[in-house]
Amino acid sequence: MSGGWELDVHGTEAKLVRKVAGETVTVSFNINNSIPPSFDEAQEGQKPDEQEPELTSTPNFVVEVTKDDTKQTLMLDCHYPEDEVAPGEEEDSDIFSIREVSFQPTGDSEWRDNNYTLNTDSLDWALYDHLMDFLADRGVDNTFADELVDLSTALEHREYIRFLEDLKLFVKCQ
Repeated sequence: MSGGWELDVHGTEAKLVRKVAGETVTVSFNINNSIPPSFDEAQEGQKPDEQEPELTSTPNFVVEVTKDDTKQTLMLDCHYPEDEVAPGEEEDSDIFSIREVSFQPTGDSEWRDNNYTLNTDSLDWALYDHLMDFLADRGVDNTFADELVDLSTALEHREYIRFLEDLKLFVKCQ
């Protein structure tokens, strides 16, 4: 990952951390269920000599921004929309979206249900654009999102291979 992110991986969970001007930015994601389902209809019409499309991992991710002098963390729940922009379409659109925004007490790893959570479906577009700019100023932009897909795909493939090896050993064991 470019931009000075530190990576910490524990099984299927990964965390990227970056300190920027009195703030700590943390991006957390889990690779489980991060590969969209394949469509059998598209594969039926495929010619035998054509390669199957590469499986890519597009995980949901949470961005936490903590200022050094506050007791609250701004948390943004992000995802890759299924209707991602196709090649040749609008180039400057975002490849990820913010789903929800909340303030949570600093240090809590889980969202508290008693804290207000803003769903962005009903959010004013100008405010939404400001939140996207806020993320971009902290290094979470389209370039980051592309690199996150590459990182997540590599981690998912690694875990898949490890799973197959463990499954083979388990089945062979009597």
